[in-house]
Amino acid sequence: MDLFSRSWAALRSAVAGLADEDFARPSGCTGWLVRDLVCHLVIDAQDVLITLAPPVDSEPTRDAVTYWNVVEPPTGTDPLDALIVRLAAAYEEPWLLKFHLDDVGSAAGRAVELADPELRVGTRDEVLTAGDYLAAYVLEWTLHHLDLIAHLPDAAGPPAEGLARSRELLEKIAGFAFPRSWPDTDALRVGTGRRAPSDAEHAQLGDVAAKLPLALG
Repeated sequence: MDLFSRSWAALRSAVAGLADEDFARPSGCTGWLVRDLVCHLVIDAQDVLITLAPPVDSEPTRDAVTYWNVVEPPTGTDPLDALIVRLAAAYEEPWLLKFHLDDVGSAAGRAVELADPELRVGTRDEVLTAGDYLAAYVLEWTLHHLDLIAHLPDAAGPPAEGLARSRELLEKIAGFAFPRSWPDTDALRVGTGRRAPSDAEHAQLGDVAAKLPLALG
């Protein structure tokens, strides 16, 4: 729960520190500019609020690892992705996106602080404890933080503990570990297809290179 809050606060702080011109730069998400990614974060924050609001009585069917499905890599042409682009463009001014993310994001952060980690919540037709749901979102925030700063070298990155936890989750999802010599950032970016491995990295991966990238949905 605390790691969710720290990762979310760091991501929102990074957005708040963006210059207006940064919103027109490409992000690490295929087909999305930074403004599109920030719009997606607004919707993610809404999802957190919606998921935590109505508790359910059913037994959990997923945990922080099995919450994630390995899907086809994004192409940027998915209808929902295209909707995000149109929504982001409708804001017109970067400060409006910043304001909306701060407004909804702060509410989501407060809801998390008040949530019982054993509370059962429903999302995507599955049931998780609130603790597992929010642990899964540490990976979401960390990957999108890396996406946000992909072409912004001076921007602050995700918290180190969020990177480490996200790598741990990704390795559990994958069923194999990345080379220990790799920094967490490289393991996450290469593992999820945010960048291609170098020749040396490909050799270090060995047979598991054929299993990459791991696109998560």
